[in-house]
Amino acid sequence: MFDIGFSELLLIGVVALIVIGPERLPKVARTAGAWLGRLNRYVSDVKHDIDREMRMDELRKLQDEMKASAQKYEVMADQVESEVKREVGDVDKVIQAMSRTDGGLTASEAEKVRAEAAAAAVPEGGAETAPSGVEAALNAPLEPAAADPVTVATPAPGAEPSNRAA
Repeated sequence: MFDIGFSELLLIGVVALIVIGPERLPKVARTAGAWLGRLNRYVSDVKHDIDREMRMDELRKLQDEMKASAQKYEVMADQVESEVKREVGDVDKVIQAMSRTDGGLTASEAEKVRAEAAAAAVPEGGAETAPSGVEAALNAPLEPAAADPVTVATPAPGAEPSNRAA
């Protein structure tokens, strides 16, 4: 704090002894020590207050950054939510189109009808009969509906595209 050496302190002590006198010197020294202690505590409190304010400013900046990040992620979550809803809608359209082409049957219902038709096609004698109209419709290859763009068939990878009109 101050650049005072031992020799300067000794000189100040001798001058104080001469000026103040030996009777009052201990009381003045105690009073000066108390003032120096208060000054040190005050300086220490000011340092702590400044450090605390600097930490609070850093925390406020960090809090603002976190709020900005949270808002950014909320916007991204909203976008993902809307994309998922759109995709679910597209999947619903495809499922509806598929159920229309299968006669309104779900996959498990179609398998059940096929199994029943296969059981009915083999009589007790073992000779097979011609397939019924429902079985023939289930076993027939699916043609895409011309009015529904969702059900347009795409060729398998590596397969030649067909020239049939969709």
